[in-house]
Amino acid sequence: MPVRFPAAIFVMALAAVPVGAMAAKAAPSSQQQSARTEHDIAAFLRSEMQERQIPGLQLAVIQRGKVVLARNFGVASLQYQVPVTDASLFSINSATKAFAGVAVMQLVQQGKIDLAAPIGSYLPHLPPAWQAVTVTQLLNHTSGLPDVLDQRSGKLVGPQPDDADAAWTAVQALPMDFQPGTRYRYNQSNYVLLAQLIERQGGQPFVDFVQRHQFDVAGMRHSGFGDAKDVVANKASSYVLARGGKGYRNVIEDFPVFMRAGAGINSTAGELANWLIALQSGRLLAPASVERLWQPTTFSDGKPAPWALGWPTIRRDSHRAVAGIGGARSAFYVYPDDGLAIIILSNLAGGQPEQLIDSVAGFYIPALRQQSGGAYAAHLLRQGLGNGAYADLGQKLSAIRQQHALPNPPEDDLNAWGYRLLARQQPKQAVAVLQLGVQLYPDSANGHDSLAEAFEADGATAPAIAHYRRSLELDAGNAHAVARLKSLAAN
Repeated sequence: MPVRFPAAIFVMALAAVPVGAMAAKAAPSSQQQSARTEHDIAAFLRSEMQERQIPGLQLAVIQRGKVVLARNFGVASLQYQVPVTDASLFSINSATKAFAGVAVMQLVQQGKIDLAAPIGSYLPHLPPAWQAVTVTQLLNHTSGLPDVLDQRSGKLVGPQPDDADAAWTAVQALPMDFQPGTRYRYNQSNYVLLAQLIERQGGQPFVDFVQRHQFDVAGMRHSGFGDAKDVVANKASSYVLARGGKGYRNVIEDFPVFMRAGAGINSTAGELANWLIALQSGRLLAPASVERLWQPTTFSDGKPAPWALGWPTIRRDSHRAVAGIGGARSAFYVYPDDGLAIIILSNLAGGQPEQLIDSVAGFYIPALRQQSGGAYAAHLLRQGLGNGAYADLGQKLSAIRQQHALPNPPEDDLNAWGYRLLARQQPKQAVAVLQLGVQLYPDSANGHDSLAEAFEADGATAPAIAHYRRSLELDAGNAHAVARLKSLAAN
């Protein structure tokens, strides 16, 4: 979206204007440009908050080592209608892993940890199959360890889901998921071991190590660890949308102490900005260590892995980024080559603010918008629709892309939009959006599965069957499509 400014004409004395010269329009000042950028970003975020039903949100933008924009939106508590302020603390969930990565690198810098060393050389009482896993493989989730957290239920493994000791004993009896270094699987066991490693090599509990070597150094006076069992002053309440997208339910945050290298920090966008500035200015790590921290990692066959050391990587030809992403409600991206960082914290699990960050960054990096501004294209498409018809989405998107020089929306953004419409019991609109996704990404098994689900919700059995079958052709292991086809055939 091009930035537009009100025309301003310099009124000049006739004697000062050369003969034949014409009055010129004033170029917008940097202050005007900044104000317009802030206005457009605020409008974008308010619109997305309404679309995603996010109650409260904090934003901070860092450019060339300084906070250039900090804004608060909405409410921190729906029950008490408390507005979000600079002091509101938000859970950053798994973005805590970025702090664990920094802690490990601080000990690497002190010569107390070797990234290539097997974890068994530091923690010798682990199961034999675990001992050869390297520190790097723990940090980038390529360890192959069984997960202490059941991802389907969200509970600890073992017969006693609230017993941390029993869960840790139970997970150590499970077989490895795969050969270390050969695959990626997001895994909480990795960060339980990293907490033990940091405690052993750092000489103090993980949370104390982070407090002393990161929070205190960066001036994060109000940030700390805690969950629903702890009393945390100024903590923004956490919510999830109720079934059907009608109303909210409270999220009861549970971050067991032994897992807090993987989740559990509460902070503000302002204090996270202080932390990122401290990190990039050499106060937490030497520049070479920061570069190593954010360097993309590889699998054992040399192919790229999705994570750096505690940080997901956003790989692309230019304007690369590293990230902290937590609970689909809080995220920060750092663009190391562009001198930019964006922080968005929210109190809605599933709000996915990480999908908004590149769009905000595009206001500061025009080339990034042309390269990765697909989420902004989806935003403009929604804005253009309003409450109108969802017909001809492809043509409408094409016009938006041509006018604003934007790429196609990412498949995940279209999929998330379609499911939000399904949750609001708008299946016909969901079909239109998900059809657009299949049109743009015809070889996506997930896209065809999602479209089939929308057709099924709309009572259109024949096209639902057709797209479930197409999804299976693209991914023979799609158990959801198999189950739905059996169910539809039985009816």
